[in-house]
Amino acid sequence: MLNLITKISPKHIIAASVAVLMTTSAAFAVDLSKLEVITPTLLAPPLVMEHNQVAQGDAKLVKFEITIEEKLLEIDEDGTKVWAMTYAGTVPGPLMVVHEGDYVELRLINPESNSLEHNIDFHAATGALGGGGLTHVSPGEEVTLRFKATKSGTFIYHCAPGGTMIPWHVVSGMSGAIMVLPREGLTDKNGESLTYDKAYYVGEQDFYIPKDEEGEYKLYDSPSEGYEEMMEVMATLTPSHEVFNGAVGALTGDNAMTAKVGESVLFIHSQANRDTRPHIIGGHGDYVWERGSFDDDPQTNLETWLIAGGSAGAAFYTFQQPGVYAYVNHNLIEAVLKGATGHVVVDGEWNNDLMEQVSEPAEIKN
Repeated sequence: MLNLITKISPKHIIAASVAVLMTTSAAFAVDLSKLEVITPTLLAPPLVMEHNQVAQGDAKLVKFEITIEEKLLEIDEDGTKVWAMTYAGTVPGPLMVVHEGDYVELRLINPESNSLEHNIDFHAATGALGGGGLTHVSPGEEVTLRFKATKSGTFIYHCAPGGTMIPWHVVSGMSGAIMVLPREGLTDKNGESLTYDKAYYVGEQDFYIPKDEEGEYKLYDSPSEGYEEMMEVMATLTPSHEVFNGAVGALTGDNAMTAKVGESVLFIHSQANRDTRPHIIGGHGDYVWERGSFDDDPQTNLETWLIAGGSAGAAFYTFQQPGVYAYVNHNLIEAVLKGATGHVVVDGEWNNDLMEQVSEPAEIKN
């Protein structure tokens, strides 16, 4: 059924070319034996791994391990399910955090229980298709990749096996992000330090689920079984679902993000495929790195910001009022009808100087 997967494709040619270049070019050896090695624990989004905002000492060798999981994922309140392709079992994959100048080493595992070949393309990396050309793993294989984090900012990573497999894997959930902090930490345009109390990772995902003749979403027995019909829906460029962190409601109710009045929160937002427009209803982007580069001065006091498809950005906001804030894609059709809505529940005392209900709703007086 899936000849595109099994036959020789450009991905094999590219991977072979990269291997030849590495063995025939004048590559030089790198001695990392004196670097401190750290092995952080990755967390499921929206949580972010423990990290120092300012680099401690010299550059480090930061080792991560991710196991690829192909799994059925329920994505809405109606019980719609999709065969998700995931890094570490979550959509999006976990946020990695390092500092500029660190070396990132990833052990990528594709268990024999999976059915498809996968790889990883880091937008933060230099060369070999972001590492994609060196990380093709079939079920039952693993590979280890190392790259130097030479640029600071927020960057996505995603699966890119080649050809039509690239968009199919990405819209099946296979992306995540890495944040490369400046060694001195985040700063404003005057060089003053910006320190956040919390960080949350919001990965926006577009799904393209086919429907049957009765208009019900289809469920398949395996990822490959739904490939051809999903490609037909993908060709319309109209997602069936547009969600945060893998499912409608993944960041609302008991799963809502939290903060306190006076706390500063850094929101890292990624979208591997489509442009999106994050907005905090009732708040602002005090400092925003819209295109993700921490080498550039942040924009300030934005109401809504753009995260271009295939990228990640960051917004820093200090909450000043308690209550429930809606964190949305401000294409409100996608936020309300497709699912791209999250909540931030903020505790603290209300400040009437910032807002006050002068009179309650009542009948109109003549």
